[in-house]
Order: sequence, then C-alpha cells, then structure tokens
Amino acid sequence: MNETVVGLLAGNADHAREFADRFDDVQDAQYPDAVTVCCSDSRVLQDRMWGNDQPGHLFTAGNIGNRVVQHTDSGPAVSGDVLYPVAHTGTDTVVVVGHTSCGAVTATYAALTDGVDEAPGIQHCIDILKPHLESGVEALPDGLSDSEAVNHLVEYNVDRQVEFLRESEDVPDDTDVVGVVYDFQDVYSERRGEVHVINVDGETDVETLRGDNPSVAGRINRLWEY
Repeated sequence: MNETVVGLLAGNADHAREFADRFDDVQDAQYPDAVTVCCSDSRVLQDRMWGNDQPGHLFTAGNIGNRVVQHTDSGPAVSGDVLYPVAHTGTDTVVVVGHTSCGAVTATYAALTDGVDEAPGIQHCIDILKPHLESGVEALPDGLSDSEAVNHLVEYNVDRQVEFLRESEDVPDDTDVVGVVYDFQDVYSERRGEVHVINVDGETDVETLRGDNPSVAGRINRLWEY
C-alpha cells in the first residue's frame, strides 16, 4: 500500500487508542457549540488551532477560500455544510476562518487583475469568490506588494462571508457570526498559529471591538480598516 496511507493508518491507530472513551456522549447525536468555516489548506489545522480534542464540540466545514456561499438553481445560498448545524443541531455560533497567504484569494486576485487558467472545479470556486472580492480589489490602498494585497483581501473576503451569513434569511438573527484570520507568517504578530479576530457580527472597527470585548482585546487586530 502507498506509504503515505500506511503512515496515516498508523496515526489513526494512535488516535483511536486516545479517543476510545470520548465518543460516549455523542455516539447517537451531535450538538456542536460552533461551526467553523475554514480554508482547505494543509497548513491550517482546523481543529488543532483551537486546541480541540473533544468530539462533538466543533462542526468543521472546509473549502478553498473559506466560503459560506454556494450556487443553486435559485441563486446564491448559504452552503449546506455550514447551514446544517445551525438549522438542525442548535448551533448558534459561526466562525469564518481565513488565513494569511490564502491560495484561493491569491487566485481570485489574479483572476480579477491578470486572469487565470484553472481546471473547471477550481475555476468554479474562484467564480464564486470573484463577486465578493471585486470591490475589495478596486479599493486596495496604493503601493502594496502582491503578498500584502492578498492579505488585505483575506480580511475583505472574511468580511464578505460574515456579511452574507448575517443577511441570509436562513440564518437566525440570534446567531453569532465571528470572522478571524489564522496567521502562520508573522503578519499580525510573531506568534505563529495565532487566530486574530477581525469581525464580530459585522462590526470591524478595531477600537470598538476591543472596547466591547476587553477580555480578548489583545487578539483583535486588522491590517485594513477600509
């Protein structure tokens, strides 16, 4: 068998031994406290970033670009893998997780400026992101390098995904929607792997957010207050 798969199975054996008694309360049903929408990137350890090792605590959805939007015959809608726990398991918190140097945002930025040639499945994802990032590309400050522009647009994308959730009739008004950025490149601080809050229920002003949330004020940061 492929040696990579052999290694994965060995790791799973360790996991099964460690977690054997952690499924007792969730074998028949789940009631996760939050749904996290993360970018599918091998550098973004979706549960480990929260220190989570408890089955049933987090409902984790992943896709390139941490999108909450999917295209349907009737138009854009909240993606089913994000909406399911909100609609069916009593989950009342959604966390949209962007990350520094996001490949999906990079590709969408390129598509909106120079154009890209991608396989149809990847192009479909870029096409979903493009309407949400187009105004952000137009508003970027002058003088940014490409990497700086992408990290500004990472925030912009998170903001647009939060906005889409808050405006959707399918998401209850009392659902808390938080936008964050996972940093592994020393963009926000030298503490690699730290999550930085950039948006809480649509509020993006850093000083307001820090005043409203003093217990986590040090974790609230933005690159771009547009």
